[in-house]
Amino acid sequence: MSQARCRALLISAPASGQGKTTVTAALARRARQQGLKVRVFKTGPDFIDPMLLARASGGPVYQLDLWMVGEAGCQRLLHEAASTHDLILIEGVMGLYDGSPSSADLARRFGVPILAVVDGSAMAQTFGALALGLSRYQDDLPFHGVVANRVGSLRHAEMLAQSLRPPLHWLGALPRSAEVALPERHLGLVQADELADIDARINAAAEALGDAVNFSAIPLSTFDVTDPAPIPPLLAGQRIAIARDAAHAFCYPANRDTLQALGATLVDFSPLSDTVLPEADAVYLPGGYPELHAETLSANTAMQAALRAHHTAGKPMLAECGGMMGLFETLTTKDGQSWPMVGLLPGHTAMQPRFQALGMQAIDTPDGELRGHSFHYSKSDTSLTPISRGRNPNGGPTAEPVYRVGALTASYFHAYFASNPVATARLFLP
Repeated sequence: MSQARCRALLISAPASGQGKTTVTAALARRARQQGLKVRVFKTGPDFIDPMLLARASGGPVYQLDLWMVGEAGCQRLLHEAASTHDLILIEGVMGLYDGSPSSADLARRFGVPILAVVDGSAMAQTFGALALGLSRYQDDLPFHGVVANRVGSLRHAEMLAQSLRPPLHWLGALPRSAEVALPERHLGLVQADELADIDARINAAAEALGDAVNFSAIPLSTFDVTDPAPIPPLLAGQRIAIARDAAHAFCYPANRDTLQALGATLVDFSPLSDTVLPEADAVYLPGGYPELHAETLSANTAMQAALRAHHTAGKPMLAECGGMMGLFETLTTKDGQSWPMVGLLPGHTAMQPRFQALGMQAIDTPDGELRGHSFHYSKSDTSLTPISRGRNPNGGPTAEPVYRVGALTASYFHAYFASNPVATARLFLP
């Protein structure tokens, strides 16, 4: 067993929508501006927030989740980060105590102090009472301080800061301003690469925090690790083509790492702009926003033909959520227009006015349980009979079907490959 020490914070809040991502991005950018090496993590199965946090921190953002990633997986990721970085920032999910396991559970397990983000736009001294309640609701939870979001003025920020009781630290405030706000749409924040002024927004937020942020005052956390079991090279010699563009951007960095650890060579391609598939033994179509690019995907008939030829040749293909949507006969967008798609899956998919599924999922395979999640606004209509269904570990109603057509596996289920590398390898083998 080896140890590594590093300053660390878990950024949480009383509820969703308080501004955790904006504050985490601001802290990461300010740390970089001060010459610190910072590694950011995201709690839970999120694809969009990590894109923005990667832009702010200058490095990849991995998931931490006691169920999906597992305690040992989280431990290894934190140890690796602490060995090479000066600061670890972990953005929590929902409210601090929400869910099972919660952000509080993660912080407690690894001894990471909490930084609470509180929307102070409609309060004054009650801000301090709310912060105190968050910090003392569970006695054994490490707690460092608070950042106020959406404050109206410097005087307002002073009132909020003065309301805090020791030992809570004040780490600054962000204004109620369009300059630092991050635009949203149906699945969450707009992707970082789609915002031309994203760096200006992050810089403005980092500047707004000001000198209240004292990184040297953040406690050191110690992270232990034991050597993990080696991953068998079941995909040695295999080339996997991975869709990677604005319509297929939802791929965990850990998924790519797992495929490479299994021995595969990865090559990226774009179903939006490429007309041919790279030479590959298998294809991976991650999720994303096909509904926002349906016209372009539909018009790229050469790529559609290439995907059909790959399937006809009996080569494996994995399609997740948005990647699966593009393989049905048609995709109907929010405006009611239907676009022809690849047609490897019989049936149709259509966007709905509200989300159709949200939650963790586990799929049972011959090689054990494969973990992940689902979150989608579309609904599919198909004559296919599922080969299996997912299940929610917290008893939720979502049970995503998994379809198999030849060597094609398709589902709304987003798999976290590192949860079961052997089961993952089977998806990409003939």
